[in-house]
Amino acid sequence: METKLQVYVEKGRIPGSVAVREEPVISTRTDASLVKPLKKISNFLGGFVAVDCSTRTLKRANNWGIYLMRAAYAAVKGRDVDWDYRERIYTVVGDAYGRSNFLKDIRIELESQMALDLLQNKKDSLYYDHTDSRSSYLLLDGGGYFGGERKFRVSLYNKCEKEEVNLLAISKNSPSLHDEKGRDFLATASSVAKYDIWVYHPVKKAEKDKSLYGDISVVKLCQEGSHVFRCDIMEYLTNQEITGLLSPLTCISEDPRCVGYPISLLLAHEFSAPSDSMLLSYYDHIEETMRNAGLLETLRREELSCSFADELHGIRHAFEWEFWDGQF
Repeated sequence: METKLQVYVEKGRIPGSVAVREEPVISTRTDASLVKPLKKISNFLGGFVAVDCSTRTLKRANNWGIYLMRAAYAAVKGRDVDWDYRERIYTVVGDAYGRSNFLKDIRIELESQMALDLLQNKKDSLYYDHTDSRSSYLLLDGGGYFGGERKFRVSLYNKCEKEEVNLLAISKNSPSLHDEKGRDFLATASSVAKYDIWVYHPVKKAEKDKSLYGDISVVKLCQEGSHVFRCDIMEYLTNQEITGLLSPLTCISEDPRCVGYPISLLLAHEFSAPSDSMLLSYYDHIEETMRNAGLLETLRREELSCSFADELHGIRHAFEWEFWDGQF
C-alpha cells in the first residue's frame, strides 16, 4: 500500500485501463420439455462446501482505493457446519471502472485458491468425511467460466474432475440469460415449469473453447420458495442423470434464510462479511501507516474531494455503505 501510494503522490496516475471481456449474453427459446422434476431429499450422507469472497472499501478517492478482501468457506454436513476465512488488503490505483474490474479478478482468484486448498487439505473440511467422494459437492458463486480474466482457475476444474467432486456454479443473479424475446430467461423458465421443484437442462451446453466449462441449467430447489437460480453443471458431470445429481441440493435449500438458495452458499456469503469493529481496526492501522510515511494529509485531501455525497448521507467511513459496488 505504502509503495503504490507513494508512487501515485509523486508521479500521479497513469491513464488508461485494460478492457475486460464481459460475460456474453445468451438468448435461447424456452422449451418446456427440458423441465424435469427433482426429488425432494430430507437426509443426505454427503457434504456441501461453498466458497465466497467479499470486498469492503476501507478508504477511497477518485483515483485510488484501499480494500479489504475476505474469502470464506462454509462446509455443511447434516446439522454440522465448519468454516474459516482469509483476509487480504489491496491498494488499487486507477479510475473507478478499472478498480472495479481489478477487484473482481482478485475476488475470483481468492475463491479459486481457497477451493483448491480445501481440495488439497482434505482433513480441514467436513465435506471429505464421507468415503464416497461423489457425495461431495463444491459450490461456487457465479457462472461456470474458467481460464482468464474474471474466471475461475482451470486447475480447480481439473482437480474436482480428478477427485470426482461434484462441482457446481450457482449464481445469485443471471442478467445475461435471455429468452427469444430478450426477457429474463429465469422468469420465463419458471412460468413454463409445472413442478414444485425442478431443473431446466440444458439452457446452453458447455463450450470449453469459450471458457464455459459447464452446461447452463436453471433450478428451483425449494417448494415453498419462489426463487430460481442459474446452475452451471460441469461438463464431466453431464454424463449422469442430472435430476439425481441435483436432487441432494434440496436438503440444504429449505432454511427460511435461504429462500431456495443452498445454505452453504448463504453461510459462505455471511462468513465473508467482516465486522464493523474489524473494519475500523484496519482503517486505523492504514491511517497510521499513511501518517508514518508522510502521505496522510495529501491523500486525505483527495478523499475529501470525492466524499461529499457520503457526508450528505451521514457516512463517515466508506465501509459503512452496505454494498461495495459503486464505491470505487
